[in-house]
Amino acid sequence: MSASKSVLFVCTGNTCRSPMAEALFRAAVKERGDFEVRSAGVAAYPGDSANPETLRFLQSRGIGLDGFASKPVSEELLEQATHVFAMTSGHLHALESMFPEFSDKFFLTCEFVEIPGRGVASDLPDPIGMGRKAYEEVGKTLDLAIPSIIAFIDQTWQAADPD
Repeated sequence: MSASKSVLFVCTGNTCRSPMAEALFRAAVKERGDFEVRSAGVAAYPGDSANPETLRFLQSRGIGLDGFASKPVSEELLEQATHVFAMTSGHLHALESMFPEFSDKFFLTCEFVEIPGRGVASDLPDPIGMGRKAYEEVGKTLDLAIPSIIAFIDQTWQAADPD
């Protein structure tokens, strides 16, 4: 099924944060049918599985990530995406540097929400090697960010796509 809104989450290696965001976002919009969700990395090696801590966190929520394989950000993925959400300002700058022609689609994952203790538009810290608690913190932050991302897309969709 072709979705009208195509969201791409981007982190570094596409094994921790962006797959978690992809899975949590997909779960949040599963009843809607108007979203397609993917993830990629600015320095991803193609074909890696998601980090075991990411998979354990998602499993604790009853969310699967079946068939997931990491992939680098590509022009093709960016052409398909209507909205691209970077985990950090560094990822955002990398995307803008590598693919300036798509910069109108780029946003920070936490751009539209205030994260307690970190403010609005904060970076989502990399949990790799930091243990279960770090992954849970990423998940809690995404729990806060995802509803604001959905609201942003819903409120701006017609303006973003004049067709």
